[in-house]
Amino acid sequence: MSLHILVTGGTFDKEYDAVSGQLCFNDTHLPQLLAQARCQFAFPITTLMLKDSLDLDDADREVIARACHWVSQQRIVLIHGTDTMTDTAEALVREGLGKTVVLTGAMVPYVFDQSDALFNLGSAMSLAQVLPAGVYIAMNGEVFRWDKVRKNRELGRFEAI
Repeated sequence: MSLHILVTGGTFDKEYDAVSGQLCFNDTHLPQLLAQARCQFAFPITTLMLKDSLDLDDADREVIARACHWVSQQRIVLIHGTDTMTDTAEALVREGLGKTVVLTGAMVPYVFDQSDALFNLGSAMSLAQVLPAGVYIAMNGEVFRWDKVRKNRELGRFEAI
């Protein structure tokens, strides 16, 4: 399978720091998620950064775009924070990648009970294998065009616009 997963952080990879009492990053939880899902095929995983998406800037989006160009695979899953996921999706569309890029994340960190990380990851990986070239967002069991979705903070989910 010609699939590459790129990691940028977001709530997906956050965990609780008992000393500071805050959410923080240590490393990506992707290997644990894939083991838990009993994923049977091997593919590259590249951690580009571990940042809250509210902290991403244009330089970070340029790093993400360059990585999407650089990887040889035509199908990419991008783990991303939910707050600015659509901003990064728009930046990737402007790049004219000619690849299938599916952004996903989590509303609740993987390490917490009731996390949606595993479900969203599985959805994104499946969708990346079958969707035509373009930029998409996969959240909450749905796939959205990058420009036809928004995060509904009150309901804690993504929805079509």
